[in-house]
Amino acid sequence: MKIYTKTGDTGITSLIGGKRVPKYDDRIEAYGSVDELIAWTGLIRDHEAAFSVHDLLVEVQDRLMTCASILAADCDECPNAIPSLSEDDIVKLEKAIDEMEDELEPLSSFILPGGHTVVSYCHIARNVCRRAERNVLRLDAVSAVDGFVIRYLNRLSDYFFVLSRKLGKDSGATEILWEPRL
Repeated sequence: MKIYTKTGDTGITSLIGGKRVPKYDDRIEAYGSVDELIAWTGLIRDHEAAFSVHDLLVEVQDRLMTCASILAADCDECPNAIPSLSEDDIVKLEKAIDEMEDELEPLSSFILPGGHTVVSYCHIARNVCRRAERNVLRLDAVSAVDGFVIRYLNRLSDYFFVLSRKLGKDSGATEILWEPRL
């Protein structure tokens, strides 16, 4: 199978189910943001400071591929089976968040991203995840989206925030609290 099909050369692409839409369609924006998040998650996963969460990050990438598949499908009876998310996927993130938070000092202020490369990657992933969530919500306003996709992205952005703090602590990075000038 060739990587290029030439069918998108005019700015139109196909969804799962065969429907053709412009490449700037809300559905394309939604799953494109998720695709970007998959790549950022891989960058975090490949960082040696994230070795302890490697397997969970691979699973996150798998679930994000599921999200992208769900978002790319615009058919009632799709020609191929579409994978699905479940409550267990969300609970797994919540448990990981809770376990990491047990090791961290409570926050009383916003923090400034940075201190270690992997911490910064986590914050970028968190922001991309929030954008993906906004894009999915925009799509949901015109075409119903599986609620598990929305909930998963919401929880995943929280996961990336807490992961940034945990990997920062593990790496000896200094966490800088934001102190607004008033």
